[in-house]
Amino acid sequence: MGKALAFLTRTRGDRDKGGSRLHWTDWFTYGYLFFGIVLMFGPVIWLVMSSFKTDAELNNFPPRFLPYAQETVTLEGHSKPMPVFTVTDGEMQGSQVAQVRRVGIVSQVVKLDAPDEIIKIKVKAREPVERLALAWENYTDLFKRFDFMQFFWNSTFITVISTLIMLLVNSMAAFALSKYEFRGRTTVLAMVIGTLMIPQTVVLVPLFLVVREMGMLNSLWGVIIPGAATPTGVFLLRQYMLTIPDEILDAARMDKASEWKIYWRIILPLSAPAIAVLAILAIMWRWNDFLWPLIVLSHTEKFTLQLALNSFQGEMATQWSSLLAMTVLTLLPIAVVFAFLQKYIATGIASTGGK
Repeated sequence: MGKALAFLTRTRGDRDKGGSRLHWTDWFTYGYLFFGIVLMFGPVIWLVMSSFKTDAELNNFPPRFLPYAQETVTLEGHSKPMPVFTVTDGEMQGSQVAQVRRVGIVSQVVKLDAPDEIIKIKVKAREPVERLALAWENYTDLFKRFDFMQFFWNSTFITVISTLIMLLVNSMAAFALSKYEFRGRTTVLAMVIGTLMIPQTVVLVPLFLVVREMGMLNSLWGVIIPGAATPTGVFLLRQYMLTIPDEILDAARMDKASEWKIYWRIILPLSAPAIAVLAILAIMWRWNDFLWPLIVLSHTEKFTLQLALNSFQGEMATQWSSLLAMTVLTLLPIAVVFAFLQKYIATGIASTGGK
């Protein structure tokens, strides 16, 4: 950690003349890096902070970064909590009052020490008393009003099973295309790569008809099976497996190892970095998939998190507080997976199977 920190804090001024002054290139570099950090993580941080805001605060203009909530007070003779304001004009300037009701541009208020006497002031002559507060109810209400855990389970099941099937099918196809010599191998590879040029929207209708005839509509398997094999995964693993020396496979065959054992005991372990890269991509694809589940699933209990997010937006109104909170919860799993597995992306690209 100390070496990493020393590397990140090195400056050109330290190398030139042995001083600690920052060179103009250091200022430019740190400025560029800071701008990049703000550009990448600024919207995410704003999303997280907004998920802790109330609906009233979300509708406030101009928007504020931190979540604030108006102070309320319950006074004798009044059953409901009343918002607290500070008077900014008139004889009561500087004093705090509680608003009983608002009628047009007039606010009916009472003093905190005299709750029985109603005073009328102009709306513009008062400012709300606010405090920093996190609206945790945005998250707790998701488990009360919505079946969040069912949506989470659906997304998790689809993502995990789809990823496992994709890795198995793609790796077997890549093994055959990279290590077996047979007539038409180049043609098969060209057909696999050629499917990358076909837009997904072109095959949606025939794919829907196939799924319907197989009786998998409104089933999680109807979302899983069509994505069991991807040309991107086959091409990625094939290119990686080409780097594995054929001599290793020949030596295993001389020891009477079956083709399945060669695939399972040799090819898969040596291709682990590339498989990890494909696993990361597959998890991100399937977790964030929206269009195909929207077509296949119509029963609410089968919805994924992405479809559940869409249900918060109606024709007349949108529940922004719940939508933002659920968006954060939806982003957390994929962010954690990427944070722990992203190092394999560079490893899969840089290293070789024969290492």
